[in-house]
Amino acid sequence: MAVAIYRECPDLYFAWRACLLNVTRCRVLSQARSLMDAKIAEHRRRHIVIVDDNAELSWFFQQILKLHGYEATVFNHPVPALKHVLAQHTDGIICDLQMPGLDGDLFYATVERAQPALAQRFIFVTGMVDEDRFQTFTKTVEAPVLRKPVPVEKLLEEIARLTR
Repeated sequence: MAVAIYRECPDLYFAWRACLLNVTRCRVLSQARSLMDAKIAEHRRRHIVIVDDNAELSWFFQQILKLHGYEATVFNHPVPALKHVLAQHTDGIICDLQMPGLDGDLFYATVERAQPALAQRFIFVTGMVDEDRFQTFTKTVEAPVLRKPVPVEKLLEEIARLTR
């Protein structure tokens, strides 16, 4: 049939061929775009929020996470951090237990009430694990509680577990 069209009207043949190529090209581009979107979603950088009043330690955690392919946002005060995690997508939270203004257990309770699924993606870091006021919380919370100084390997292991 294509040969007959070519013999009768070459201009029509070339127009038909161009349309056919464009349709094929559009399908291929659409499939490629779908594959790229899937790969991007698969490798989307995980966003971790670090809430610790110790600025040097927060900065250190942030640098380690960035080196391992995570996005990390640091808050040295819990109130702005709370506003952020309730408004922005967050894959995990590293939170100190003892902080001025709002301790980590109350920060957790607030997040748990507002976004129960996010409450399952906490990692607590503290030097106060033995302090009486945190004993009940650390024994009942279903989140890892890491003692400062935190081994980097342990922190990365817990973050990888949370973000799977």
